[in-house]
Amino acid sequence: MYDPSAAPLEASSDSTGLSARLARRLASLRAEAGLTLDQLAERSGISRAALSRFEKAETSPTAEVLGRLCLAYGLSMSRLMAMVEEGFTAHVAAAEQPEWTDEVTGFTRRVVSPAATGLAAEMLHCVLQPGAEIAYEASPVAGLEHHLHLLSGKLRVEVEGTAYELLSGDTLRYRLEGATRFAAQSKKKPAHYVLVLVTP
Repeated sequence: MYDPSAAPLEASSDSTGLSARLARRLASLRAEAGLTLDQLAERSGISRAALSRFEKAETSPTAEVLGRLCLAYGLSMSRLMAMVEEGFTAHVAAAEQPEWTDEVTGFTRRVVSPAATGLAAEMLHCVLQPGAEIAYEASPVAGLEHHLHLLSGKLRVEVEGTAYELLSGDTLRYRLEGATRFAAQSKKKPAHYVLVLVTP
């Protein structure tokens, strides 16, 4: 059973912070699915103890762990994060765009156009630190459409076993069923990219 080395929440986090809201949402998703911690642990491959810590906001899940949970619930990560936010607005000001950081890898994911009822697409601005890698075992939604545009840096993307080496300005388009891995290839510069997800 996978027991991730999740990053502890900062001491300044409070009950209104993103991490606390995420913890509450994870707990409500499990309750809505009618799953015990043991059942979710079996379905996701994450230890019961780690799941409990996430739901109590004692630790924050990494990007890979969130990917496992999204797979278990059949949600894209952006859909999950949208559930954490409240309301819908047409204009999403920069200061209002939720940003989440994986403290283990330094991976940053800013939701520049959040998922919303009635909209098929979501847009993310992601930053992967030099030499860092993140991997996901499978698409949380079968056939989820990806459009990745690399703004700067170098990025290696593996889609279901096929590798692509992207340079600044390159775009990669695919529908995802299986595993993916993202690796920032530069040892000095992070990879900045925009990712558009379209729900089938």
